[in-house]
Amino acid sequence: MASTLLCRVSSIFKTDLTLPLKSLVYRRLFSTGTRALSETGPPQAKFFPANEGSMLLPGTYKGKVAFITGGGTGLGKGMTTTLSALGAECVIASRKLDVLKKTAEEITAQTGNKVHAVQCDVRDPKSIEAAVDQLVEVAGLPDVVINNAAGNFISPSEKLSANAWRTITDIVLNGTAFVTLELGKRLILAEKGAAFLAITTIYAETGSGFVVPSAAAKSGVETLCTSLAAEWGRYGLRFNVIQPGPIRTKGAFSRLDPTGMFEKAMIGRIPVGRLGTPGEIANLAAYLCSDYASWVSGAIIRMDGGEYVSMAGEFNDLRRVTKEQWAMMETMIRGTKGS
Repeated sequence: MASTLLCRVSSIFKTDLTLPLKSLVYRRLFSTGTRALSETGPPQAKFFPANEGSMLLPGTYKGKVAFITGGGTGLGKGMTTTLSALGAECVIASRKLDVLKKTAEEITAQTGNKVHAVQCDVRDPKSIEAAVDQLVEVAGLPDVVINNAAGNFISPSEKLSANAWRTITDIVLNGTAFVTLELGKRLILAEKGAAFLAITTIYAETGSGFVVPSAAAKSGVETLCTSLAAEWGRYGLRFNVIQPGPIRTKGAFSRLDPTGMFEKAMIGRIPVGRLGTPGEIANLAAYLCSDYASWVSGAIIRMDGGEYVSMAGEFNDLRRVTKEQWAMMETMIRGTKGS
């Protein structure tokens, strides 16, 4: 009977179960198993519907000014929409003025609150200085600064040129630093408090192959924010970070998943069974930058549906095992003698 059981389980796992069970687990057999071990869908997603309606009270940002880089598309557009709906006068910035103007007009019409478009290349300190001058002219010094401008692409690191490296790090790390320093100095001089927020990624703390310039730059952004949270709190400035997991936005997915082949794999490793949405990030951003979060500074908050912890746990792939397979394995474990 025991030999029959081994044969049956071996056929399921397509491996030799006469090997010690411990070694089998460490070889992560379940990641390349048969259809019985593959997730055929994410039914648990029904328990975690996305709610993109604003969670804060209407008027929470009335009388406040928000400056958002990369505000014309994707997450930046989502955050601008939410802040504007809550009463903020928003100023959005990026290199593409035509895209910015279209977004500004769209959100203004939707919320009834004026959104301004300011052209800015965050890689260029002179461009930032001019953009901040324009920001102050049309709306005043900001109460909220969101560093969202980013750039990324997938590539084997051995194929990266110096220019490719510089392109990403200039936008992500240097751009965030230049914007923060320009506005921070002006706010300190004016003795005006403000909330700064940076958008990074879950791999900023672990690193990741094939997006090395982004990983290095995003990690630097997080260190910048935590450092300034400690140093500039005395001036009334708060700094926080959101690490989003995978969120479908046109710009990001076109460069990181051009074929669409990785989306299913992403969903398969997210415990809640779905991708995130810009509106969900916008709600967290609105809270962190609001007066409700005045005691939150130096925080790095992961928002990824559990993807990070799902990938980190050594034995998490065992979730692919069916009840019947568990019964077989338990019989084998009980029959194991010795250490």
